[in-house]
Amino acid sequence: MKVGSSSLRTAEGRLDADLATHLIDAVADLRERGVQVVFVSSGAVAAGLAPLGLRQRPIDLPRLQAAASVGQGLLVHTYQRRLAARGLAGGQVLLTPDDVVERARYLNARGTLETLLGLGAIPLVNENDTIATEELRFGDNDRLAALVASMLGAQLLVLLTDVDGFYEGGEVVPRLTELSSAIARHSRRPGSDVGSGGIASKLEAARIAAFSGAHSVIAHARAENVVHRTVLGEEIGTWCPPSRHRPESRKLWIAFARTPRGRIVVDKGAARALIERGSSLLAVGVEEAEGAFTVGDAVDVVHDGRVLGRGLSGLDRETVERVRGRPTEDLAEAGEPTRAVIHRDSLVVLPHVP
Repeated sequence: MKVGSSSLRTAEGRLDADLATHLIDAVADLRERGVQVVFVSSGAVAAGLAPLGLRQRPIDLPRLQAAASVGQGLLVHTYQRRLAARGLAGGQVLLTPDDVVERARYLNARGTLETLLGLGAIPLVNENDTIATEELRFGDNDRLAALVASMLGAQLLVLLTDVDGFYEGGEVVPRLTELSSAIARHSRRPGSDVGSGGIASKLEAARIAAFSGAHSVIAHARAENVVHRTVLGEEIGTWCPPSRHRPESRKLWIAFARTPRGRIVVDKGAARALIERGSSLLAVGVEEAEGAFTVGDAVDVVHDGRVLGRGLSGLDRETVERVRGRPTEDLAEAGEPTRAVIHRDSLVVLPHVP
């Protein structure tokens, strides 16, 4: 379950302790019923604004980090104090992008979260805003929550926000399966002045969850009994169902934890081979290479303007440009690299729906 900054901040700019307590009580109720819950909470920056005399979220990194430093302690103390009153422990887990991008750190983070859950504790997760640099940020806790859900094989991702769900034509959409097209329509809408994610980031999180085999719900954090109603499967907010097939964890890691460094455009024949036969991507099927990627970097595979998948490149961009469109036999005769541009074991074909 993830709650956003906008929901946790009062009109005066302080942390809404009443809502924070209400939500953590709901988490405690679920834990007492045998449901394992990871609570991903934004709000560190928002909680630190008022104590520092700041009226709105800063745009410069040093003041963002300062606000996070002050606010994180206030936020976690609020949660831990209430959990202790319920006889439960809350364990703070601060993550940076490297913790889900670098494989060893990914496995270590997963082990820590699984151990906390196994001991009956509630993991209290947030991005480590105090030390994260602008170039290496998740950008919003929606994606972080989805990656944690994927990491743990969660069944449900609950995204609590300050709107009633995903709107189309002025009405909340109760069930959404066409996530890719919805993201394309709404990706340019800005987020609030307190949080860093808008509805597009929640749709992207829902897409990650769907691909990971999890349901997701986007709902208003202040809706009556929102947590219990969501977990019980009541119709509230916008529900996004999971995909039918969940790939193994390494491919999920390739698909969503790695930031793509470029794009490889493929022809129709290559697109069909990737989708229908699960083939490796060979140089002959490549039309164009974009970006500044090198060997081992994640790249998106594109055909006809649509992202077909993501993989780890076996060649750097300059080499791909040099060998593109050429059969393997010709490359061998010319002394060029003949290995796959992206090997099938390092390639994830993304589902079109959702």
